[in-house]
Amino acid sequence: MSLVKNLNNIRLGILGMTEGNGHPYSWSAMFNRYDVEAMTKECPFPAIPTYLNKEKWEDIGIPGARMEMVCCDNRADAEHVSKLSLVPVVVDHPEEMIGHVDAVIIATDIGSEHVRRAKPFIEAGVPLFIDKPLCDNREDLEWFKAQVANGAKLCSSSSMKYCKELQPYLRGNYHEIGDLRFLTLGMAKKWETYGIHALETVFALTGPGFTSVRNVGTDGRNIVHLTHRAGFDVVIGNIYDINSGGQVTLCGNKGSLNIRIQDSYTAFRTQLVKFVEYLRTGQPPHPFSDTVELMQLVIGGIESRQQGGCVIPIE
Repeated sequence: MSLVKNLNNIRLGILGMTEGNGHPYSWSAMFNRYDVEAMTKECPFPAIPTYLNKEKWEDIGIPGARMEMVCCDNRADAEHVSKLSLVPVVVDHPEEMIGHVDAVIIATDIGSEHVRRAKPFIEAGVPLFIDKPLCDNREDLEWFKAQVANGAKLCSSSSMKYCKELQPYLRGNYHEIGDLRFLTLGMAKKWETYGIHALETVFALTGPGFTSVRNVGTDGRNIVHLTHRAGFDVVIGNIYDINSGGQVTLCGNKGSLNIRIQDSYTAFRTQLVKFVEYLRTGQPPHPFSDTVELMQLVIGGIESRQQGGCVIPIE
């Protein structure tokens, strides 16, 4: 059942921005197109115009959906997004969007803020996409679980699960290497915000079923060991200033496989397309139970590090 009234004129709002996260610029541009000159010269996140400008401008857009409103904690940020990404309306308070948009994207990546940001929209029955990670502590996870159980329409994910380089190998489709024994990858920045990128990459390849997480690292150097009920191990090096080159390595009992992830635009756009499809069909892009398991891994990684590297079991 559709979550919106007009399937071909879906009005969206977007919230942002947090340190180091320019999604309001890029995601709005993926719906609305953008001012090429201004984006190239003025965007404070140079990677965004770099990957946007690789696409044909006339091909950019998601049919039947537009970003109509933007709100940031700092109005000047919202005004700048409006200028560069052609969003017509800037509002000072998120609640001003209610009644004027069909759905909202919370494009901030600080999990501890997401209950506060999501609550007014959930109470008003507005469907949400919440940027990764959904949350970073157990209390907030229980709150989101309760909201979904009570009918809240929301989804959350990292775009990494939609990387085109992963698609041929989803959920164990790498039989040439035999039974998976070990998987490893590197990820930059903070575990609290970017660990979920690594976890979604792993999850896309393996599926659910993780049994424990252990983080023997530090705030800027998270070395995370996961175990899975199928009998393989995963090691993630989430190191703040790492340049891993988007490499994922899988080792089986008959061979190995290297995957290099490079196409950010396709991953981001696919994630947004999946949200629009959710609004049109009412069918979520993935089970909420997947999100719950992933958040348990995020939270367990934080708890393990805080507790000196102890093993945290996953329910």
